[in-house]
Amino acid sequence: MKKPFVTKGQLDEIVKNHPTPFHIYDEKGIRENARKLQKAFSWNKGFKEYFAVKATPNPYIMKILKEEGCGFDCSSYAELVLSDKVGAKGDEIMFSSNATPDIDFIKAHELNAVINLDDFTHIEVIDKLFGIPETISCRYNPGGEFKTSEKGNVMDTPSDAKYGFTHEQIIESYKVLKEKGAKRFGMHAFLASNTLTNDYYPVLAGIMFKAAVEIKEKTGVSINFINLSGGVGIPYKPDQKPNDIEVIGKKVKEQFEKILVPAGLGDIEIYTELGRYMLAPYGALVSTAIREKHIYKEYIGLDACAANLMRPAMYGSYHHITVSGKENLPCDHKYDVTGGLCENNDKFAIDRMLPKIDIGDYIIIHDTGAHGHSMGYNYNGKLRSAELLLKENGQVEEIRRAETLDDYFATLDFSKL
Repeated sequence: MKKPFVTKGQLDEIVKNHPTPFHIYDEKGIRENARKLQKAFSWNKGFKEYFAVKATPNPYIMKILKEEGCGFDCSSYAELVLSDKVGAKGDEIMFSSNATPDIDFIKAHELNAVINLDDFTHIEVIDKLFGIPETISCRYNPGGEFKTSEKGNVMDTPSDAKYGFTHEQIIESYKVLKEKGAKRFGMHAFLASNTLTNDYYPVLAGIMFKAAVEIKEKTGVSINFINLSGGVGIPYKPDQKPNDIEVIGKKVKEQFEKILVPAGLGDIEIYTELGRYMLAPYGALVSTAIREKHIYKEYIGLDACAANLMRPAMYGSYHHITVSGKENLPCDHKYDVTGGLCENNDKFAIDRMLPKIDIGDYIIIHDTGAHGHSMGYNYNGKLRSAELLLKENGQVEEIRRAETLDDYFATLDFSKL
């Protein structure tokens, strides 16, 4: 059973100033998790986590992570601006984008961010825009299927992904980039999402490390940093076993010493750009049960909807639910837990066994700290909720106010009607 990081008593106080629905984040958990990651990869002297801003683009959360030594992985102009606003500079920012507009490349260059190219044709694009930077990275897509072992289950199919250079292209790219004046080189890959295995990073690292050796042999380019990207998942379901980041770090080290050190590449820096792993367990969507319905099934309607948390409606994703204050009661009622959108997929849970829910109960939806609020939208004129931070000292701070109708109508000029 998942235990919420906020209690019924705390919620009773919080809602006096911050009505539901809202997303709330646990500062203590965020900091402790960031330190575990840093410790797991401390064997690599250049290790750095570049938090995936798209997961939780809130400057207050980003500031906490920056204080814990993290940089930022950005995929858009707005995310670059956010990183700049929290004081990230130069190689504290990694820019990884695809089908990238010129203006985004230019902004990344202005901030002296490390640009991670997604396609071979982008070399010519940035060369014309501002020239090839001295530090440059390329995104590698090895194609085929990705497995954690020769006989393991297929985790994803890189050949179907829109991202990255082919094997032949990435080798050629380093030749071209070196000729055009680049001096420091990186390589990046993202082959699977939300994995629950300690073998994902080590197997991915092995693929990338071997590619780095081949690149050195064929082009004379020594890769300076390898970005393992994201993909380390979290257990959304209470019976799932979590990843052990200490074991993962140890296994990556074994691959490092087996493949890179003998090839004279033992100085390569290892980067990660985790979003879900860093934040998801340390955020929750708090809502209130406002309606009940008894037809062919039993329904509980919340004051939150898919506009506050899209993942269950979009992917059918599981998010655990706690009825606050009823954690120790038997889960002997079967409900569909829904929002009020005019869409039948606006359901946070289907046929979920929960304690009896009464109108007014607080419903805590777990693991929304990443890809929760950030994926919000305004369908049906729904307004995006506030974001709150439960600080280490127990106080609660509003780090993003709830939207208002003025916000929703801000881009319309009614005077022209």
